[in-house]
Amino acid sequence: MIFIDASFFIAASIKKDQWHTRVLEILPEVTKQDKMTSIVVLSEAVTMVGSLAGGKMGARLYNYIIDNHEVKFVDKDLSTQAMNFFLKYDGVLSFADSVSLELMKQGKVDTIASFDSDFDKVEGIVRIH
Repeated sequence: MIFIDASFFIAASIKKDQWHTRVLEILPEVTKQDKMTSIVVLSEAVTMVGSLAGGKMGARLYNYIIDNHEVKFVDKDLSTQAMNFFLKYDGVLSFADSVSLELMKQGKVDTIASFDSDFDKVEGIVRIH
């Protein structure tokens, strides 16, 4: 299982993104695995892609994520646990990233596909980029 971050979805969707070529290189490795993401990541990625490439492209990404990923939802307990990551890293990680890390912890997932180098600050996480 691998967790997919918004930066990966955005780079895959937007040809002008600085990481688009790199996504195409590592996509075969990622697609072989079961994939997890969160509703927070989905929201961030669809919003950004829609903003950059139009609503239809955002909707296409939404459908791809829903059809090919285990999408985790956030409740009060998960938010509270994510806040522990947020505080541990003193705000260096976004709250959205903290939610991702908590979901990874709960799911015993140690690998994330992301172009966000903030994840490199987290011990025990392997970032594919």
